[in-house]
Amino acid sequence: MSSMNIDTEHSIDEGLYSRQLYVLGHEAMKKMSVAHVLIVGLKGLGVEIAKNVILAGVKSVTLYDPEPAKLSDLSTQFYLRPEDVGKPRAEVTQPRLAELNQYVPVHVIDGELTEDVVKNYKIVVATELALSKQLQLSDICHANNIHFMSTEVRGLFGRIFNDFGKQFEVLDATGEEPLTGMVASITKETEGVVTCLDETRHGLEDGDYVSFVEIQGMTELNESTPRKVKVLGPYTFSIGDTNGLSDYIRGGLFTQVKLPKYVDFLSFRESLAKPEYVVSDFAKFDRPAQLHVGFQALHQFSEKHNRFPAPRNEQDAAEVVELTKALASSSDEQVEVDEKLIKELAYQASGEVSPMVAVYGGLAAQEVLKSVSGKFNPIFQHMYFDALEALPKNSSLTEEQCAPLGSRYDGQIAVFGREFQEKIANTNEFLVGAGAIGCEMLKNWAMMGLGTGAQGRLIITDMDTIEKSNLNRQFLFRPADVGKLKSESAAAAVSKMNPDLSGKIDVYQERVGVDSENIYNDDFFEKLSGVTNALDNVEARKYMDRRCVYYRKPLLESGTLGTKGNTQVVLPYLTESYSSSQDPPEKAIPICTLKNFPNAIEHTIQWARDLFEGYFKQPADNVNLYLLEPNFVESTQKQGGSQKETLESVHNFLVGEKPLSFSDCISWARFKFEDIYSNNIKQLLFNFPVDSTTSTGQPFWSGPKRAPDAIQFDPDNATHMDFVVYAANLHAFNYGMKGDTDRELFRRELSKIVVPEFKPKEGVKIQVQENENVENDNSDSLDDVINSLPAPSTLAGFRLEPCEFEKDDDSNFHIDFITAASNLRAINYGITPSDRHKTKFIAGKIIPAIATTTSLVTGLVCLELYKIIDGKDNIEDYKNGFVNLALPFFGFSEPIAMPKMEYNGKEFSLWDRFDIEQDVTLREFIDYFEKEHQLEATMVSSGVSMLYSFFMPKKKAEERLNMKMSKLVETVSKKPIPPHVKAVIVEICANDKEGEDVEVPYVRVKIRQ
Repeated sequence: MSSMNIDTEHSIDEGLYSRQLYVLGHEAMKKMSVAHVLIVGLKGLGVEIAKNVILAGVKSVTLYDPEPAKLSDLSTQFYLRPEDVGKPRAEVTQPRLAELNQYVPVHVIDGELTEDVVKNYKIVVATELALSKQLQLSDICHANNIHFMSTEVRGLFGRIFNDFGKQFEVLDATGEEPLTGMVASITKETEGVVTCLDETRHGLEDGDYVSFVEIQGMTELNESTPRKVKVLGPYTFSIGDTNGLSDYIRGGLFTQVKLPKYVDFLSFRESLAKPEYVVSDFAKFDRPAQLHVGFQALHQFSEKHNRFPAPRNEQDAAEVVELTKALASSSDEQVEVDEKLIKELAYQASGEVSPMVAVYGGLAAQEVLKSVSGKFNPIFQHMYFDALEALPKNSSLTEEQCAPLGSRYDGQIAVFGREFQEKIANTNEFLVGAGAIGCEMLKNWAMMGLGTGAQGRLIITDMDTIEKSNLNRQFLFRPADVGKLKSESAAAAVSKMNPDLSGKIDVYQERVGVDSENIYNDDFFEKLSGVTNALDNVEARKYMDRRCVYYRKPLLESGTLGTKGNTQVVLPYLTESYSSSQDPPEKAIPICTLKNFPNAIEHTIQWARDLFEGYFKQPADNVNLYLLEPNFVESTQKQGGSQKETLESVHNFLVGEKPLSFSDCISWARFKFEDIYSNNIKQLLFNFPVDSTTSTGQPFWSGPKRAPDAIQFDPDNATHMDFVVYAANLHAFNYGMKGDTDRELFRRELSKIVVPEFKPKEGVKIQVQENENVENDNSDSLDDVINSLPAPSTLAGFRLEPCEFEKDDDSNFHIDFITAASNLRAINYGITPSDRHKTKFIAGKIIPAIATTTSLVTGLVCLELYKIIDGKDNIEDYKNGFVNLALPFFGFSEPIAMPKMEYNGKEFSLWDRFDIEQDVTLREFIDYFEKEHQLEATMVSSGVSMLYSFFMPKKKAEERLNMKMSKLVETVSKKPIPPHVKAVIVEICANDKEGEDVEVPYVRVKIRQ
């Protein structure tokens, strides 16, 4: 066996693990970084688990699989090549897995899997092993408190089992941020009642624990032992006896406290007799117990015959059914065996399909991470899942059709048959995005042989280049690829995985959108079988959704957020589209809260993010526009509200605050510190003293309003100095000056600066309410500011360098400045400051991500792709999915059917339209609807251009009625129709036969053949 470097301490590479850290946290990742993992079996499932665990960053991964690779293994094992057939699977896979993460050594066990060998590991994962051997291995693990996992995939069936020993500690079952809220009152009684402020829902559940801080009066509760909660209502909860405490006066915050829970696992041997199930699909709640005995029967068959049942072989299947029935009858549970289900399990037992491997590989890898970190709730103890709906109905499934051909797709052919394999190969699929989901999707497609046939093709587009933080989950890329195009690198990587894809992938780098419709045009879309989105923003998803509705192409949609994932199928003439339903908008922070009354760290971070834009980007942009655009001042004057502020910033950056040396930048930063953390706070407290009251006699500084304190600058305080150092360097960057971070230099310069004493002013207005409009009169008029600006001609060639916010570059000081600025603001208001990691997460709007969820979600998407390729037209065969691997939770539902509307007794949906096959005149257009559809067109528009309306002046209408539709669109929009556009989209408002206004489909008018 290879040697292992045991538990040497190393810090976490935040550049690499950035997105995953926001899922797991530093503590869980530190525990993972000392865990040694053993994976037994290196077929498709073993390599998928290994890949995900290595990307996640454990101490080491060791592989055990001395079996020679077979050609059929290539159906799912993406790190085997045809030339590896006959060589030991673990040995040939090891170097390719080792490339995934420089921090995770990958070893191979050469000898036997003895008890002494197993004792080196924290967890053992068994994927390809006879059940009798798995039971022996499980007994060794259970006796030595080594965690054990058994998992396997057979065709469209899968199972997983966990044994994490006695008293396994779960530190955080959900991974959600602890709930927190403001307290309005606490009663003194046997069951003291806490009421939340401003009718804000607390979100707690019975049995949760909370702690308190900042309570005035009942101070005994502050930072005392966590109190157990009993929920009384959405805004109230009780916390036990409060009689012996002081009287509550005001204020206070509660925070949910996550206490560890302890779970006792049975060994594999014990659990086979007394199983506990996690339900994966509530529509199939009767299947886990059947599959529990069915999988055991398969292993009995395998140990007897030294093979699994042959595909679609009736004799083998009948034997498995009998073995299953025998096991069921001797079981303590009353298991009713559905022969059809168990036969299907036997038929598929020797098959392997990449999407199922991806689902279980993601699931099992997440369970490995749970076992070594205590983060999230583990599966207790068995979970079975099947995707039988994916079996083809429009291709024959016989023993002959499913027999092996001696090809790399034999694992898939065993399940779906040769005829269906042909359909897969001759599919033309468009993948939009080659990031985390895109990489996993392409890997699955390569294994499936999608697009490898004579009529098949894969098309990929992604405009992004590869960054270091991508490598943790976008597993097709390596450090040497950083800076290259994702689409090109991904295509090259999967062509190596399956050489049948060589020359079958078209690569684009243009973003999908209105600007690229000359590339992704009618001809492009008409050749496609379907579209799969792998996007990370809603606008692009909605755009592709509109294109798929227009071209009537099926769309597969998915997304992940940490351990959560979802999938959606959009099918022409069956389902609603992606845009049919929307998430509620994010709750915005009120402006007055950001400006003057923050009460949470999120408020100060957003304020600091805005400050960054206001100091280092917007003024530099405005200066450059002023120097470049002759009418900048005039256009600025036409803007409402902030025109004076904009022009003053131009003056300050060109004249008033223009630095001549780096020393001037330090002075600028020091004065900014004084303004925002001292002077502005003093002015606020001058307007609203700490003891001031509202018109109703309530203290002004109460509830969500926290009374601030001004900060006195202290060069020995690291946070104070951080602000000045980073602000000075960013200001210098704007002017193209060389910065410096030598703090001794800063101390010397700061000692020379005289900061004038501040006296609060009378008559300054401060915004208190969200809808209040506050304007303060400054002495200079707008004209004075304009007259003070230097003429652009005197600054020929001068430009400023705006700071374009970039969260992932640790050398640019952007996040450092925002962290310092936010934490100083937090100190002003008595809010607990935040570390750089959390600040980066909120300011950078980072979407937490982990490879396990991505793997599982893409597997679910590809299961739906099988159904689309088969041409299933029953909505009940399809599934939209929602998963949360932390809980774990799996929810599947039938897609929502397309809503139907009607006019004049004719039904239509979003997939319908009127097609006019030639470039008619507007008169012919209106007559067509009158004659063919008994609709009176009252208004006709295209995009934002109104082409016709019943109230239009008669002369204007007459002119337009004789114009061809193409000419009319160009005339009204004042823009030529691009040459690639073959048809224009027209919307009409219409009255039906009864003269009632009715909703009707849109119209497509073909203007070029």
